[in-house]
Amino acid sequence: MGMNPRVDGCQLCDELPTRRTLDLETVLVAGASGYIGGRLVPELVARGYRVRVMVRSKVEALSDRWPNCEVVVADALNPSSLMIAMEGVHTVFYLIHSMLVGPKSFADADRSAARWVRESAEQQQVKRIIYLGGLGDKQDRLSPHLSSRMAVADELALGSVPVTFLRAAIILGSGSASYEMMNHLIRRLWVLPVPSWAKTQCQPIGLRDVIKILVGVLEIPETAGKIFDIGGPDILSYEDLLKTHAEVLGRRRKFISSPLSSIPFFAMMTSWLTPVPAPITRCLMESVEHDVVCEGRDILEVLPFRRISCREALVLALSREEQDAVHSRWTDSYPPDHELAIKLSELSGAPTYNSTYSLVTEKSAEALFQSISFIGGEQGWFNSTPLWRLRGMIDRMLQGVGTRRGRRSPTRLRVNDVVDFWRVEQVKKPNQLLLRAEMKLPGRAWLEFRVDPDEGLQRLSVHASYYTKGLSGRLYWYVFLPFHHFIFGDLIRGIEKRSEEQADGRV
Repeated sequence: MGMNPRVDGCQLCDELPTRRTLDLETVLVAGASGYIGGRLVPELVARGYRVRVMVRSKVEALSDRWPNCEVVVADALNPSSLMIAMEGVHTVFYLIHSMLVGPKSFADADRSAARWVRESAEQQQVKRIIYLGGLGDKQDRLSPHLSSRMAVADELALGSVPVTFLRAAIILGSGSASYEMMNHLIRRLWVLPVPSWAKTQCQPIGLRDVIKILVGVLEIPETAGKIFDIGGPDILSYEDLLKTHAEVLGRRRKFISSPLSSIPFFAMMTSWLTPVPAPITRCLMESVEHDVVCEGRDILEVLPFRRISCREALVLALSREEQDAVHSRWTDSYPPDHELAIKLSELSGAPTYNSTYSLVTEKSAEALFQSISFIGGEQGWFNSTPLWRLRGMIDRMLQGVGTRRGRRSPTRLRVNDVVDFWRVEQVKKPNQLLLRAEMKLPGRAWLEFRVDPDEGLQRLSVHASYYTKGLSGRLYWYVFLPFHHFIFGDLIRGIEKRSEEQADGRV
């Protein structure tokens, strides 16, 4: 690896008062494909570190995304794979967190993962573990999520490998679940009810400051084995945080005290108004019943750089969105098992059912693929958008992901990106886009867009593949089959029309 390879937009740590301390030693990022990990990895690379990213499933696109990194497949619940991942590693960044979207036994799974990581690190003689967890007082009745994070810290600390435990409250940044939840509430509601627990105090921290601190403690060996509370310069209530967000957006909103304070109720309502699903909104809300304020200022003495205010963090997040420069998003790790999903190429046997719709056009392959890359999110699905949204509403009622997740970028797609209730499985410009369904289904489904040469012209096609073994799965296919003719026919016609409008500069 070269010295200080530059990654576009990743020079945040140039402001740190520290310098790179490791030359040939390897840094392992566990949870690299998640929200924080997706921002940390390029910063470490830009800093000149030898980085190994740990993922649960091999994705070729990750090597393209992080060409200066080593990608290793390992699961925190699989000790043998962890031993391989940690071979020759100096420091492990432990960024694996549950957001209550998995099995009910998530707390046990979190603790088991921490135990296996601790034991593997000891056996492989890892020098340090850096863990980013939650801020909270153990004397309080913590939410299940915060309790699990504390238990992970306790488990990691049982070993001989020194652990740096960073405790953060709310992290403000483009693409975070907290930011998107607030952003959509402010944009959608003129009047916002404020429950009693929204008046508790918190100390948010900007995402870029979190990344700086993660890198900074790596570069200060004296931080090993210590606990640091990390937060921004502002201490304010959650109500005040919402008001600040409204001011940044330039929206005048009315805030009224709510006679209701039921967290399940507010979590459910918020999940319907925002892209963030109920399990995550509930998790976030349960974590704010008690004040979450930094107890000490030790980290400021260790890493003396200027922290950005809440207002600055919100302005930067909004700017990132407007510039189409959101590098990672909470959906990158939601649902948590998406990395282990069966790929179309891994399917044993051919899909049970298939349907294809196509047209021949004189438009170029590049123009057609650019139009394909705009589907979903705010752009929608052309004339059939209401039907897609109805399907999304049904999915949310079934505790699925729905369509409100939208997209990370309105114009660009990469492998593992979310497109409403689909996830990008494969991208081959300018010929193929393969999406994998993540809605609740009695089977597995894929949607493939192709642009192929056809006697001097281009054949634009959309191909639906569906695999099922059960009777309910077969019934599902035949119930929805009549809608395919309208939905997919409209889809390819809309893609072709938009490619022409894009070429003419009309969109």
